[in-house]
Amino acid sequence: MLIRPRPWFAVPAAALALAAIALGLAVLAAQPPQAPGQFRPRPAEGRDPELPPPSIREYKPRSTLVVPQHPVPRAKFPAIDVHGHPPSPTSATEYAQVVKSMDSLNVRLMIYAGNNNSTRMPAVLAGIKSSPNPDRMVAFTNINVSDVGPGYGRRAAAQLETDVKAGAKGLGEIMKGFGLTARTSDGSRVKLDDPELDPIWETCARLGIPAFIHTGDPAEFFQPLDYSNERWLEMALYRDRRYFDRSRYPSFNDLMAERDRLFAKHPKTTFIVAHMGWHANDLGRLGAMFDRMPNLYTEVGAILYDLGRQPRAAREFFTKYQDRILFGKDSFQPDEYPYYWRVFETNDEYFDYYRDYHAFWKLYGLGLSDEVLKKVYYGNALKIIPGLPRAGFPPV
Repeated sequence: MLIRPRPWFAVPAAALALAAIALGLAVLAAQPPQAPGQFRPRPAEGRDPELPPPSIREYKPRSTLVVPQHPVPRAKFPAIDVHGHPPSPTSATEYAQVVKSMDSLNVRLMIYAGNNNSTRMPAVLAGIKSSPNPDRMVAFTNINVSDVGPGYGRRAAAQLETDVKAGAKGLGEIMKGFGLTARTSDGSRVKLDDPELDPIWETCARLGIPAFIHTGDPAEFFQPLDYSNERWLEMALYRDRRYFDRSRYPSFNDLMAERDRLFAKHPKTTFIVAHMGWHANDLGRLGAMFDRMPNLYTEVGAILYDLGRQPRAAREFFTKYQDRILFGKDSFQPDEYPYYWRVFETNDEYFDYYRDYHAFWKLYGLGLSDEVLKKVYYGNALKIIPGLPRAGFPPV
């Protein structure tokens, strides 16, 4: 008996579908591997420029994009800068100049986090109190995390309590040397969750003051300095921002694990993690920390470049965690604050960041609601930092 092949339309649909999938997989397998984020090879691959290429510092293309621009010289609502490093308030002249700049920006209150230890605390507090504008600045005290050994934690906690009684409103900014370079009395690295330091965090809880901690630096600083590192230029410019030598420094994730154990170990202590914990490029990770640790808050100093390149995700994050984020600037450069106002308050597109070695990409506005802005700019700081001047702040 002669068996004739069935026409294609007589083949079951499932078999046709399987054949199509197999063909598609075969075609994909035959293609060369794709670069991350690329659906096909770039047209210029395999070709060299006919002209000498510029260096990374020389290539500054003019944008031809024409979109609405809405610069914001003053914050929409009065702001509290919880991460302030202005000139020392011990100088009356410099204090007056700082207040003048704050007025122009609508920064109502600045927290002076510039102490490297508590020895300068009396002079700092006296400078603020004796100024014509004592309600425009408050100070945090600090601890000198070095030569940590038996009894260090109790001594540091006692000094902390003395400084708070004298007028300090919190602890910090404890700088990044804590965890990176600070050493114990036996020469080993001080770990962030070292039990010797427990009395310090317990004293913060008992006094009801926050501990403001800067841990590490961006994750890329801990990676090899090669051309795939998006912070190559900054690391090439600044030798002290290279932490990829594992014989000298812990890995980024090991350091952050110590930090997270510290926060979880002291649930009654309010912690402010500086620079969004260096997780502004991984908001899911920071959100998971917020979900696990109700005692944790953060601030936005020096990470605007990461927020501005993901405006939709960042807006959703700020809306969801609006009760946990504070405004902070870090370096006191008055002409840089308006970039923050513009990112937070507008929906502007594709505008410059203020430091090219931080980011070679452009920024986009988040367009935050007034409710969120009020909490970020001042409401959350008033909530967690005791004894702040409250004049001039609208109700939240």
